[in-house]
Amino acid sequence: MVKFSIPEEKHAADLDRVFAALADRTRRDVLLTLGDGERSVSELAQPHGMSLPGFMKHLRVLEDAGLIARAKEGRVVRCELSAQPLQEAAVWLSRYEKFWAARFDALGRFLYHQKELSPWPETPPAPPPASAPPSGSSGTTTKSRPNKSGRPGPTRKR
Repeated sequence: MVKFSIPEEKHAADLDRVFAALADRTRRDVLLTLGDGERSVSELAQPHGMSLPGFMKHLRVLEDAGLIARAKEGRVVRCELSAQPLQEAAVWLSRYEKFWAARFDALGRFLYHQKELSPWPETPPAPPPASAPPSGSSGTTTKSRPNKSGRPGPTRKR
């Protein structure tokens, strides 16, 4: 059976790749660095303290997600940020902004009503005097644990 890719499935797969790429701290750091302008691969790899082949795998994930573009200039490979996939991820996340805004508004109303019903004290209670023993202690010491463990348990017959 032949499966044709419809635009919605392609968009969902693209979004999956973007979020998968953003899931790693190293890749997020690379995107942050590229936000200041294009850099060579060696400049990007230097602060991460990993092998160049290992770092290239991170760049490949970012490139597959469409988040960076690589260009070779002689022997130097330079990378630059491609922000369009980030914009698409931000649009997807913005759908939940209404949800969270409503939740935070409800929480604010709840806390306001709680404060009206039972106001919090304006000043914290004064600490007990230093000469008084801490509450819950009788001033006696507790026994230390015995040094040895209990009797040996049953042994398995062979």
